[in-house]
Amino acid sequence: MTSQDFSDARQQWAAAGLLGARIAAHNWSATSLGPIESWSAVLKTLVALMLNSRQPMFIAWGPDQNWLYNDAFIPIAGHKHPDCLGLPAGDVWAEAWVDLEPLFAQVRAGRPVHMNDISLELDRHGKLEEAHFAFSYTPAREADGSVGGLFGACIETTDQVVANRNLTAEQQRFAQLNETLERRVAERTAELQNIQTFYTHSSECHATLSLRDDGTFEYDELNPATLRLYKMSRDEVIGRTLDEVFEPYAAAELRGHLTEALRRGEPYRYSRTQGDATVEAVVTPIPAEPGKRRRVAVTARDITERQSLEEQLRQAQKMEAVGQLTGGLAHDFNNLLQGITGALDRVQHRVATGRTSDIDRFLKAAMESANRAAALTHRLLAFSRRQTLDPKPTDVNRLIGGMEDLISRTMGPAVNVNVVGAAGLWPVRVDSSQLESSLLNLCINARDAMPEGGKLVVETANKWMDARAARERDLLPGQYVSLCVTDNGSGMEPNVIEHAFDPFFTTKPMGQGTGLGLSMIYGFVRQSGGQVRVYSEVGKGTTLCLYFPRYAGSVEEIGEDTGAEKVEAGSGEVVLVVDDEATVRMLVAEVLGDAGYKILEAPDGPAALKILQSDRKLDLLITDVGLPGGMNGRQVADAARVQRKDLKILFITGFAENAVVGNGYLDAGMEILAKPFAMSTLANRVREMIDG
Repeated sequence: MTSQDFSDARQQWAAAGLLGARIAAHNWSATSLGPIESWSAVLKTLVALMLNSRQPMFIAWGPDQNWLYNDAFIPIAGHKHPDCLGLPAGDVWAEAWVDLEPLFAQVRAGRPVHMNDISLELDRHGKLEEAHFAFSYTPAREADGSVGGLFGACIETTDQVVANRNLTAEQQRFAQLNETLERRVAERTAELQNIQTFYTHSSECHATLSLRDDGTFEYDELNPATLRLYKMSRDEVIGRTLDEVFEPYAAAELRGHLTEALRRGEPYRYSRTQGDATVEAVVTPIPAEPGKRRRVAVTARDITERQSLEEQLRQAQKMEAVGQLTGGLAHDFNNLLQGITGALDRVQHRVATGRTSDIDRFLKAAMESANRAAALTHRLLAFSRRQTLDPKPTDVNRLIGGMEDLISRTMGPAVNVNVVGAAGLWPVRVDSSQLESSLLNLCINARDAMPEGGKLVVETANKWMDARAARERDLLPGQYVSLCVTDNGSGMEPNVIEHAFDPFFTTKPMGQGTGLGLSMIYGFVRQSGGQVRVYSEVGKGTTLCLYFPRYAGSVEEIGEDTGAEKVEAGSGEVVLVVDDEATVRMLVAEVLGDAGYKILEAPDGPAALKILQSDRKLDLLITDVGLPGGMNGRQVADAARVQRKDLKILFITGFAENAVVGNGYLDAGMEILAKPFAMSTLANRVREMIDG
């Protein structure tokens, strides 16, 4: 071909489309094909044929099988276009060359290749992806008969292949479904039959009801157990409303429970009486269906027998606890009473025989036994959380500091005592004397757990209790102060921890402990709004922590305990003493009379009212809480305030039932003093109240 012919060919190619222009402008001198002017007539003819075809075509020519293609092939080339133009075929399709090279070699040997489908993994969009083609590879021969290269025409069939495969998979799946549908229908039928059998023969009551437009609930379905509970037939219930089945009050109660379940949108539990039976039930909202009524399912069971058994169990446990309690009380109080009566017997004998010089030791013994009996009573009241407390703002660090020397001496030289008080410790509102007693009790228990000596740590801390931490300790979330006593002694077995707070439970030998120490602490702390927790491991030691609610007041409000003082004298003020115990009235009148007060006495409420309603001058009323005659001490006080609005009242009591004195809260000008009390304490309290 002449140079003019090559020039014409370039122009024709350039006009044949994007790839024609690129082929005409490409630097073929850098490839094994050489410049276009050196190309054979066969190659140029094939290029012209390829560029003018709308079918994807390509040519791999020369010893390197340099790659040429037309515009229709661009989508197949993907991101390889346009850089793949002129590259060796092995470089263009490197990722699939292991599959393509044998086919190309067959063509170079002069044998054409035709395939309706070839599956390849090609990198055409930045990642390997599945591709399918139908193609023909034809050997193109030069004028001398040699194979100059490969001329290919192809159609990508990837979408069709994938669609056919998906269709086949769907057909097969509809076939992983037709085969099992009958089995599943049979299984479902069996399940429904089982449900129907359970529904029919269950001892539990089952019913479904729908909410009508008028706000009433109508029975849709119910099982025989429900009919037996209602003592009705099916025709008497199905299709009827609650108001038609039940008395008005019962219908209203049930309607309220069902409505609440719908309002919450979740199962709602309730209990009610049905005739002489007690029913425990759960109402579950049924998912609503468009255009249909809202419905609920009710499952209920008759728990009358269970309640009876539970009550019998509670009574048995109560009697067991009472037996344990009274047994322990009898043992301890008989010992204490023996000390009191024996000592007083000796005093009486010595007085009768005129030998009064040494009766003080017998009186002292009687007083010690009486004080121990009082302490035992306080422990019992603390355990039952019915003792009278005198809570005041308290700095726990200061309280511990005042006891540190006492604790160290009590522990002895073999125990190393370490007190760790938290900086900025919040105040608490507790009975400081009870807290001191509790702390000393804990330290003594710790000492007894370390017979060979050891380490005792008394530690305070501020604690923020979130919902989870508070729930673990049976407290309300909030701020608390902890007081923990830790020892490295023998520790406690889990069964010991379980009963640690039971009254009269002790692991100490007979005569070395009453078993009321921890129960007293538990009652005191719980009555103060706090909690007690034990953490122990056998052989490693025990930590016992008291948690008290933070007091919101300031530290400045906390005063020092001045302790007992001498008896303050009166100035002729009039005091009415109301107590059914003649001995108590006599003793109170004796001490207050000696102190300079004028005393009026009454054995019960009605007798006291006669004096209160008279014109007699009164400065103070002292009354026992528990009184005979149909009026307790609080009622006497309330009646007194009607006649004498500003009369000051001091309650004295042996049990301090909080409900009697207003859930533990007294009106202004009222105070309470727990029996037994020192007579000097009574006289000083009277003086303080009268002075205001």
